[in-house]
This record gives sequence, C-alpha cells and structure tokens, in this order.
Amino acid sequence: MGAGVVSLAEQFAVDGAVVLRGIVPGELLERMEAAVEANLAEPSELAMVASGEGDPGRFVEDFCNWERFDEYVALARHVAPMVGEMMGSQSVRLYHDHLLVKEAGTAQRTPWHQDQPYYDVEGRHVVSLWMPLDPVPREATLEFVAGSHLGPWLMPRSFMDDQAKWFPDGALEEVPDVDAARERGDGPLIVGWALEPGDGVLFHALALHSAPGTSRRRRVLSLRFLGDDSRRVERSWRTSPPIPADATFPLLSPRSARQDVHDGVMS
Repeated sequence: MGAGVVSLAEQFAVDGAVVLRGIVPGELLERMEAAVEANLAEPSELAMVASGEGDPGRFVEDFCNWERFDEYVALARHVAPMVGEMMGSQSVRLYHDHLLVKEAGTAQRTPWHQDQPYYDVEGRHVVSLWMPLDPVPREATLEFVAGSHLGPWLMPRSFMDDQAKWFPDGALEEVPDVDAARERGDGPLIVGWALEPGDGVLFHALALHSAPGTSRRRRVLSLRFLGDDSRRVERSWRTSPPIPADATFPLLSPRSARQDVHDGVMS
C-alpha cells in the first residue's frame, strides 16, 4: 500500500475509525446487492426487527450468513489485505457478518455503544468494516467518538429497553450522554462521513458509535474481522451474535492455495 494508506492507518490508530473510499468495485457491489436482497427474502434464525411497532419504518438485522452467501466471503477476501494493513496485523480472519437494513422512514436510532462487550472475542485486532449499498448522507451516517477505542469498556445495554443483560448494573462505567454534550457544545470530538456505495468505514470494536434513523432506505453489510492479537474467550452471557463454541473463523489473508472458506480455527 502507498503513503495514503499509512496516513489512514495512523488516523485509525488515533481515532479508532476511518473512512475508506471506493474500496468495493462495481461488479462486486452488484453481487452484494443481489445477495443482500436474497438474505432479506430468506433471513436466518438470528434475524431480528430492531425497531418498535410504532416506528414508521423498519430496522432489520441479521447475522452470520457467510456460509449461505458466497458473495459475503468474496467481499471479505477482497478487503482483507487493506483491513490487515490498517490494523497492523499479518493475518485477517472473518469473525462474522452483520446485515443492517433501515427502511425509509425508520425513526429508531441506534444508541451510543461499543461492540466489544457483546462479543466472545477480545484483543487489539477486533474491527468492523461498515459498507453501505445505498448513499448515506452525513446526517444519517454512523458516528464515532474519536479516541474512545482506547477504553474503558462501557456498560452494554439492550437497544430497545435499555436493560443491562450482560454485566450487572454498576459493574462498568455507563455510556456518557454524547448527544447532550454535543448540544451543549462541550462534548468529545465526533467523526462521521457521508458515504457512497463502494465506500466503507473501518472501526475498532471498542469505538463508541451510534447511528440515527433515516428518511431513505439504508442497506449496510458490516463485516467483522480478527487479527493476530485477538482471542476467543468464554462468556457467562449470551453474546451478540451467539456463535457456537466449535465455530471456525475463515483465514482470509494471507491465504495459501490449499485453504478454503471452512478452514482456520482460531487458537
């Protein structure tokens, strides 16, 4: 990669989130769009509606469909070398995929949260690449508190009813009221970008982030990756998503000719 990527990697290390422009070519985008529509038509058992009954739109999520849709693996392989360089890892594995579709008029805001406390992996090299299939204006995009990936862990709560279902109340510091601080003008630095299909936002699993509702349809596939400094851990709670104890995480980069999408049990 060139000097531009080095600069982006430095920005990622400081902010915990960075935008990557035009990383998915048109042909692969077309394949992705077809796969996402097929996924929506035939959701998995992990699919859920994450918006309330009174919401004028509809927010649908689904997880862990890479074994059903080769296009998801093709996309993961395509971006894996850049992901590895950005997070400073020799190896890149696919942790899981996460489909997030907010239909036009969805009012449900994704509250400020970190992904890490919901996962059954830990380490410096746990990241997501959030890739929209529709244009996303700045006012409807994913936002991040710059530098929050440096910690600490913050209390994870259920999005719909704000309940602590993983750690007991008081076990971790609560997520700060970022929006109130922003309105007062004394909040932390918040970063976010208008996006076009083909762009992606790479962010660390500890990066505090949120997304508003949307007036137009917004289809996003987020791929989660693991690097050298990541490990699987046993949790006493149901993780999101729940992944079987014997699951494998495909090695995407570097890749030998003998490996296929079912290889690579992370040690």
